[in-house]
Amino acid sequence: MILPDDKSRLQELIKRTHHLWKFLECDEKKRKIEELENEMSAPSFWDDQANARKVGSESNRLKQTVSRIEDFRAEVDDLEALCELCDEDEDDQDMAKEFVSTLESLLDRIDDIEVASFLNEPFDARPALLSIHAGAGGTESCDWADMLMRMYTRWAERRGFEVELQDLQPGEEAGISRCSIRIDGLNAYGYAKAERGVHRLVRISPFDSNKRRHTSFCSVDVIAEVEDDDIDMDIPEDDLRIDTYRSSGKGGQHVNKTDSAVRLTHLPTNIVVQCQNQRSQLKNKQTAMKVLKSRLYEKQQDEKRAEMEKFYGEKGEMGWGNQIRSYVFQPYQMVKDLRTGVETSGVQAVMDGELDPFVNGWLRAGCPRQRNKEIQIDD
Repeated sequence: MILPDDKSRLQELIKRTHHLWKFLECDEKKRKIEELENEMSAPSFWDDQANARKVGSESNRLKQTVSRIEDFRAEVDDLEALCELCDEDEDDQDMAKEFVSTLESLLDRIDDIEVASFLNEPFDARPALLSIHAGAGGTESCDWADMLMRMYTRWAERRGFEVELQDLQPGEEAGISRCSIRIDGLNAYGYAKAERGVHRLVRISPFDSNKRRHTSFCSVDVIAEVEDDDIDMDIPEDDLRIDTYRSSGKGGQHVNKTDSAVRLTHLPTNIVVQCQNQRSQLKNKQTAMKVLKSRLYEKQQDEKRAEMEKFYGEKGEMGWGNQIRSYVFQPYQMVKDLRTGVETSGVQAVMDGELDPFVNGWLRAGCPRQRNKEIQIDD
């Protein structure tokens, strides 16, 4: 037998699904998909390679969005049918348990879908370029940077994203002084941008023989990877300084014997990007150039909006009073986001990549589209 409260939650789920379909304008998206497919079927479609890639990418993005909601709506319809079966056979406890279990699962999933619907900025669907820099704290901060790299890698893998290490500089004694990773997947940048800022760690140092408590800081920056088709940007060669060097890594037979790593310095802005993940110097240079254009584009957008706190300024100095999140290991255990108030005592789960409560909390609290167009649950 299904309780009245569970039936009420089912009705809420049905309403939220209906409003989500309208909120995401899925009917309009389906018409747009049909238009794009007609365009792609034209004999001359591939004559313009750049436009063909752009149209194909837009079509795939729309299909992923719509199909996710369509599949979810079908599951809600199945659950509604299961509810009717349970009403017809009130003695079937197994069927009632299945209903409750499925209802809980769908309610959790619609929360995630609603958060994803807020990712409507131009490059939210793009891959994310995430970089970590050790700050105040010496060896402690280098170790903290290494821990953060592992945390973000685990988080990305849990979401089904692909992770590629593009640059890494080991610390002098332990950990890393900096790293850059590329995260690719649906709305990768939209989610990862929530992590931009200074992250503070408090723990008893494993490098201190006196077992004293230490505080460390690391800065995390996140930008969207943009393509040449997305922006019109030409960087004069005179504005660049190109340095090559040997990639860091293991010794012995794994040592890199060629200067394949590339460092690009944009002289007018002093923005520096590096790439060493490929054995080919040419491929590393191409990747570094793409990252540089992404950083320059983001800087231009910051200046146009005059909201420097939104991107670079938001991180602030790597020290006291500027962190967005605190990770306390001792004397108690707690991770707290200082922007939203989201907190948990499950420190180990967070370090293993359980970041969605913090990311979703930030998106719900700060997404411009949500503030302007809330999803309404009306009768």
